Amino acid sequence: MLTVYSPRHALHQVKLELVFGEVVPCYEKPERADLVLQRVRIVGLGDVVAPRPFGREPLLRVHRADYVDFLAGAWAEWTALGRSHDAMPFAWPVPALRFDVVPRHIDGRLGHYSMDAAVAITAGTWAAAADAVDVALTAAQALHAGAKAAFALCRPPGHHAGAALMGGYCYLNNAAVAVQWLRDQGAARLAVLDVDYHHGNGTQQIFYERSDVLFVSLHGDPAVEYPYFSGYADEAGRGAGEGFNLNLPLPHGTAWDGYAAALDRACDRIAAFAPDRLVVSLGVDTFENDPISRFRLTHDDYLRIGRRIAALGRPALFVFEGGYAVDAIGVNAVNVLQGFEGG
Repeated sequence: MLTVYSPRHALHQVKLELVFGEVVPCYEKPERADLVLQRVRIVGLGDVVAPRPFGREPLLRVHRADYVDFLAGAWAEWTALGRSHDAMPFAWPVPALRFDVVPRHIDGRLGHYSMDAAVAITAGTWAAAADAVDVALTAAQALHAGAKAAFALCRPPGHHAGAALMGGYCYLNNAAVAVQWLRDQGAARLAVLDVDYHHGNGTQQIFYERSDVLFVSLHGDPAVEYPYFSGYADEAGRGAGEGFNLNLPLPHGTAWDGYAAALDRACDRIAAFAPDRLVVSLGVDTFENDPISRFRLTHDDYLRIGRRIAALGRPALFVFEGGYAVDAIGVNAVNVLQGFEGG
């Protein structure tokens, strides 16, 4: 299986984050991607290639131009005020406030374009995020050229990023941009299977009113888990997209038996949709020892996930998302890929 990877992901390195009421070193750190790459090479998964540049146009097929401009220029605006620490949002336009006005000040726009405080911007954030999209698009191009599968080792992750929204360590939606690019190349029907522990609210929002892209997600119950305000079972799509969005929220402590049943339901829905291509948002924060998640999957369970996805018989693009138990992240992510190949 081809892996696409860019070392430029390391340009994005946030120092601190606020989580569970504490300021701690950021869980989303460069070694996540590097340890997965190391495992790819140890097991001999296949060739590793650098991304090719795709330019701005694929971004604008998914993200609003004003949001892209904001991300590209945020660090320069921040440092122009004499600030050298990470740029972080701290005020948000909740429903009782104005959302139709975009503030001129960088502090206001950081809040306007974000859903939480887990999206600090550093000197290298834009370069790393834009490169992550090129990683996903290069892997998508391999699929379009006839590959059975490809792995986009993206960092930063993307599935929480909406059309004009950053959140949950995500700035640009790598998977959604790849889906739209494949659609633009002629694929009539695409499915997204999101197996990250946290609901992919950004991907859902981008495709929520469309019938040509099916979004299916297995995740922690948002009644008790981030992102809290998206991912409920009654979110089924809107307008033309009604019936093309399936959320399968699962309780804290879910282990393989419960997860496997939900995965079977997800795959049955994808099989019925019969997509030309499948894009998998591959988060492995469902692992039993993940520091910020509450499922109990084991190393071997990730092999089982890969085999179940392979049983769909569809060309698959795997796009790397979350996973914060860094000692296990390489084994778990690559086990999915090896399970798929063995399946």
